[in-house]
Amino acid sequence: MGKPTEIYKITFLNKGKVYEIFVRQVYQSDLYGFIEVEEFVFDERSQVVVDPSEEKLKAEFNGVKRSFIPMQAIMRIDEVEKGGASKISSGDNITPFPLQLLGSKSDTTGGDPV
Repeated sequence: MGKPTEIYKITFLNKGKVYEIFVRQVYQSDLYGFIEVEEFVFDERSQVVVDPSEEKLKAEFNGVKRSFIPMQAIMRIDEVEKGGASKISSGDNITPFPLQLLGSKSDTTGGDPV
């Protein structure tokens, strides 16, 4: 998307939790309704203090080349000067964006097709 020194902070909702990750590449996916993120950046500045949520994210994204995040899950995308600590926080006060799937069975009236 730009210079290799650009870093993006992506904040999104996943499984009722707020994920905050840092990546070098972010763009709209060819899969409709998704954002693609690549080249995950994890904070390596302090090896003495271990952050459990960052370690969980490292394990979750270990070996992942590219991740597809649904657009309605994205809360914010920021371009930042340098990466920070990735984290998972509770999403207790976050309400997911309402999603209505088209063509669901509840949309049919049971009558003859026109």
